[in-house]
This record gives sequence, structure tokens and C-alpha cells, in this order.
Amino acid sequence: MDRFAALGAFVRVAETRSFTRAAEQLGLSRARVSAIVQELENHLGARLLHRTTRQVRLTPDGDALLERSRDLLDDLDELESLFDPGSELAGRLRVDVGHAMARQLLIPRLPDFLAVHPRLSIELSCSDGPADLVREGLDCVVRVGELGDSDLIARHLGVMALANCASPTYLARHGHPQTPADLPGSHQVVHYVPHLGTRPPPFVYREGGEDHDLELPGVISVNSTQAYTQACLAGLGLIQVPRLGVQALLDSGELIEVLADYRPAGMPVSLLYPHRRNLSRRVRVFMDWLSAEIDAHYRLE
Repeated sequence: MDRFAALGAFVRVAETRSFTRAAEQLGLSRARVSAIVQELENHLGARLLHRTTRQVRLTPDGDALLERSRDLLDDLDELESLFDPGSELAGRLRVDVGHAMARQLLIPRLPDFLAVHPRLSIELSCSDGPADLVREGLDCVVRVGELGDSDLIARHLGVMALANCASPTYLARHGHPQTPADLPGSHQVVHYVPHLGTRPPPFVYREGGEDHDLELPGVISVNSTQAYTQACLAGLGLIQVPRLGVQALLDSGELIEVLADYRPAGMPVSLLYPHRRNLSRRVRVFMDWLSAEIDAHYRLE
């Protein structure tokens, strides 16, 4: 039995949930695909699929084998490409970026990237907090902000300019601050925290070439960048966000920039990936493409 071919047939059946569709994609007969999977089950001594006349479902053993088989077959594709640099990139990429970046940049541009590399597939996770790349099997993540200590490799992409923002209704109630001295006692902020219940960061303003912290009250704390902006739109407080992410809201007048002369230093943008002696070609190509797209779209400083 060709074990790699058998795993490939099993993966195709598991993903399509059909022996017929898998056979069509593999260019084999349905009977032959069924026999290959049956031989694999016999070899492993485990039932991998529940077969009925209407559907094919994974057993717990099949579900466990599916993920390991995908990784193994991806590694095999990568190994073969080492000896043929001109070969097509193939396999899966597991990527994590923030919600705003996924919506504004990555997803709209992915069709062009995948048109150039049609044998690649993307598994996209969207989050704004820390990610365990090794445990979650991620190839790379993009993070905006200062990085904590980790064993990950960080590629610095640039700095994203920030803006202090408020809604018109908020400013109508609290007034339009002209300097940071106007904030204490009159203004509040929307607190953003990675984990609810943790201490929120201070409001930061830049004066005299240095950043200064200012503790301000807030009636709401959120752990989502989307909720952070929405809370500001609802008039619940001031926020400090990457300017490009709210540029459309500033242009429409739904948000108003305040204290423009006191903007804090920008937030670093980093591409993180696990330390690997031989980083796969598909990951390197994707990261180079994503870095260029981020730089072009966000006009990093």
C-alpha cells in the first residue's frame, strides 16, 4: 500500500464528505477510492469513516487522523518543492490577523494572491490578542502594538499613526478638549483591554517630544477592536486608534479627531512566526506578499 496516496485519498473523501466527489477529483473510480480507504483502515486497525447511503462522516479516529494527514501531506509537498524551486506552491497556510486588517486588507486581496498560487489554501483566524502559534499550528500572525516577551521571530513592518477620536454627540456633552489639561474631570475614555477584568492602559498624549500617561475614567471596557470603535461612535468616550482604520468615519464626520497636536507615538506593526530552521517556501512567499500589502495599504512610517 502506498501510504501517502492512501492518506491523500482519505483526506479528499473527508473534505468532500463523498467518495464520488473524491473519486472525480482524484481521477479514480469510486470503487477504487473506497478500496484504498478500506485498506488504510485495515492497516491502522481503526474505523475512520461512518458510511451511509446519504453521507460520509468522520469517526473520532478519523477526525484525529485528518489534521495529522493534512500536515504530513503539506510537509511532503514542501519537501518535494525544495528540489524544484520553480514548482507551484502547495499546501495550507494558517494565518491570524486582527479583525480590521482581515476585513480591510487581507480578504479583499486574497483572490489575487490565490490566483497566482492556486494550489495553496488559507485557514484564517481573526483575533487581536496574543496567539499561541505552536499550539494552534499557526504559520504567522500580524500584531499591532508593543510585543511581549516570547520565543517567536518578529519582523518589524513599520509604525502605524494613531488618532484621538470622539463622536459628535460625545463632544456636544463634554466639550471639545484643546489640550490634555482639559481632560481630567471633564472627559472619559473607552477602555480597551485584552482580557476583561485586567487593568486598562492609560490615555497617552505626546508633548515636548515625549509620551505622557494620563489616567482617565471610563464607563465601559471592551476586549474587541470592533466594539472599541462602536463604543466611541455611541458617545461613550474617547478612543486612541490607528488613524487609517477610522479614516472613513473621520471623512464622513461620524468621528472627529481631537487633540491632533498631541497624538501619541504610533503603534509598531509586526509579523510574527515560530522559530524554524527551515521555514517553508510557501510561508516565506506569503509573508513577503503580506508585508508588501500591509506597507502599501497602511502607509507605515
